[in-house]
Amino acid sequence: LFRQSLFLGLVMKEAQREYRQGDFLIRNILGVDESRESLVVGALLREGQVVQFHLRDARTSSEDLNAMLIRFKTEHLSDVPPAGALLFSCLGRGAQLYGEPNHDSRVFRRFVGEVPLGGFFCNGEIGPVHGQTYLHGYTSSFGIFRSTVK
Repeated sequence: LFRQSLFLGLVMKEAQREYRQGDFLIRNILGVDESRESLVVGALLREGQVVQFHLRDARTSSEDLNAMLIRFKTEHLSDVPPAGALLFSCLGRGAQLYGEPNHDSRVFRRFVGEVPLGGFFCNGEIGPVHGQTYLHGYTSSFGIFRSTVK
């Protein structure tokens, strides 16, 4: 489990002292530098920066997707329904992670409805964390299209 699912999370708000799901930018652990007795991480770290180990698993991943779509539905779907959506999902998700195909698109439809949905599998997905855009791994990113609210 650790060999394939261990990651390092970088806290996104420097002054924050209590951390919850979604407060970290997750990065790959690429290996170990034995000569320096250190981890090699897919990010630039600063001395004193708060980091936390994370494990990727199907249950937590599904809970996170559900929570984000519940929040989207609550905050954005009461006025104008979506006209369509795009789903960009990591190759490491889907049946490989969940043991069944179409997990993310099925969860999306449960919360957002039967809107036209297109997309593809990726090896890196673009999305925001605390208002900044990053390249992610092992994620799904949605682009949702709606008419402007007048």
